Amino acid sequence: MHPSIRFFIIFLFLVQNSVAQTEKINGISFVASRDKVTQEHVKPVMHVGANYAAVMPFGFVRGLDNPSVVYNTDRQWFGERRDGAKSYIKLLQSNGIKVMVKPQIWIWRGEYTGYLKMDTEEKWKMLEESYSKFILDYATLAQETNAELFSIGTELEQFVANRPEYWKGLIKKVKAVYTGKLTYAANWDEYKRVPFWDEMDYIGVDAYFPLSEMETPTVESVIDGWRWWKGELSAFSNTHAKKILFTEWGYRSVDFTAKEPWTSDHSVTTVNLEAQTNTTRGTFEALWKEDWFAGGFIWKWFIHHSESGGSNNNRFTPQNKPAEVVIKEYYEKD
Repeated sequence: MHPSIRFFIIFLFLVQNSVAQTEKINGISFVASRDKVTQEHVKPVMHVGANYAAVMPFGFVRGLDNPSVVYNTDRQWFGERRDGAKSYIKLLQSNGIKVMVKPQIWIWRGEYTGYLKMDTEEKWKMLEESYSKFILDYATLAQETNAELFSIGTELEQFVANRPEYWKGLIKKVKAVYTGKLTYAANWDEYKRVPFWDEMDYIGVDAYFPLSEMETPTVESVIDGWRWWKGELSAFSNTHAKKILFTEWGYRSVDFTAKEPWTSDHSVTTVNLEAQTNTTRGTFEALWKEDWFAGGFIWKWFIHHSESGGSNNNRFTPQNKPAEVVIKEYYEKD
């Protein structure tokens, strides 16, 4: 792209943002279930004030060097399959909730998807063919359902780094079947190295940035912890003339939740509701008024609301915890 054209695009981007603050994406990550979704499952999403939900069908890979993505099988839960995802989307939309279709990969035993990497050219080609089929199937679903957003991948750092030409081609194929807005969900320490942001509508970040080393972070410490990251994110947004979208964000209700927010270790047994509440509030205070920030999707929200979360739960979900009240407070401000 010619430098003068890039400058003009950035100029328009800045002018648009200075004229008016667009509505934030106040989203939740609507976890796939073995069950069908009913109106009773959607009511709590509406009650918390969410205007978006991420619907997340799954593909499965047997190992970090396995090139086959298995998906849409009878062995999967209803919400993980194409028919389940379509049902979820339609019911959410009928209630005025917009949707991001976010197909995800699960690697055997919960291995980190960012490490998915083939050791031969033959296996890379096999992975590319298999992943393309997976993603294009769900891009077609996103088009069929008029979903507002589609994510072409989630935290696939090694795959992206080693096969950049493949991803350029995949994006063209996705755009041939889907006409809505696109993003990619990069991990918080990956997003700067993604080579195709100029082809996306949003810079997607799974925002598990370390913010505070306090056992129970204060709201003020979290706001302060965001200062450095805000500078980097704002500059990156301006460089690419794209808003930053937190494709995932949230905190566990545990001690030191803001120190390494990505940690999901089941051996941790402490419960610290105040830590989750303060870190959630601090993030809203630090980011939600920023023009370069598009909003985000809370990780994570289960369909059986009355049975989820609660005062003895130390996982990410804010459901039936004080953090849910904080989310409702800020989501209803927009």
